[in-house]
Amino acid sequence: MTVLTPETGSDAGAAGARRRIRRGRLRARWTGWGFVAPFFLVFLFALVAPIVYAVYLSLFQDKLIGGNRFAGFANYTEAFKDPQFWAGFERVALFLVVQVPVMLVLALAVAFAVDSARLHWTPLYRIAVFLPYAVPAVVGALMWGFMYGTQFGLVSEFDRWFHVNLPDPLGNSLMLPAIGNIVTWEYVGYNMLIFYSALRVIPHDIYEAAELDNAGAWRIIWHIKLPALRPAMLLATVFSIIGSFQLFTEPAVLYPIAKDQIGSAYTPNWYAYNLSFNGQEYNYSATIAIVMGLLTVIVAYLVQRLGQRKQGA
Repeated sequence: MTVLTPETGSDAGAAGARRRIRRGRLRARWTGWGFVAPFFLVFLFALVAPIVYAVYLSLFQDKLIGGNRFAGFANYTEAFKDPQFWAGFERVALFLVVQVPVMLVLALAVAFAVDSARLHWTPLYRIAVFLPYAVPAVVGALMWGFMYGTQFGLVSEFDRWFHVNLPDPLGNSLMLPAIGNIVTWEYVGYNMLIFYSALRVIPHDIYEAAELDNAGAWRIIWHIKLPALRPAMLLATVFSIIGSFQLFTEPAVLYPIAKDQIGSAYTPNWYAYNLSFNGQEYNYSATIAIVMGLLTVIVAYLVQRLGQRKQGA
């Protein structure tokens, strides 16, 4: 026979303390969720919901006979056979291979110059290089589009003043370099700021020790600054890859003055936009967007893994 013994005063106090601790932990846990809840709500509404809806749309086809009906992966099969989509993808891949290294090297050079403490009015240089990034991309593309014009812009004026005939920046052969010039102008300052911030956290004791060993400026850059900048360079490279595959604003702004060169499928994002808003092919447009997003994630992930492997080597 089991005999229940009354709880002593010390046992009751210990049990009460444990209950207060559990309530405190539970309250702290819910308080934490309360702080992050606004972020999760915005994340679900602005990122997860559009992706889920795009995937849903990509699984349907709108036919004249039968209306909107489930089509499985038929849109994806069509996308992988679409020459316009792959032509746009090859164009942004070429843009990525050429423009991103040029932009990052320029940003790196400016960051080294600003960090060298050998320039007068350093904050002025820093702001001047960063200023184009503060200009909206649409405004920047409009400004460069006006300067590129051979009938109305700076190139036209230059031809008239000096009686020359400069190549048309908006022509078929120079259109991609012209867009690359706009993007480089816009983002050199942004990447410079990433590199400059990474340079500022390098302890100055290392520089002093290198100078005591008679290391010159170039040896300090090669053996100290560049290795310290590898994580920042990897970050800037991944951001630039994502930005290159998302190329949209510059072709969209230049399209009215160079329709023959840009066309309706110059980049995958511009192609998806035209399919949706000009062709009312919402399902196939969503498929193009999903495929392009997956390709961007794969390339960015491979570059990140390769960069991390080199850092670990």
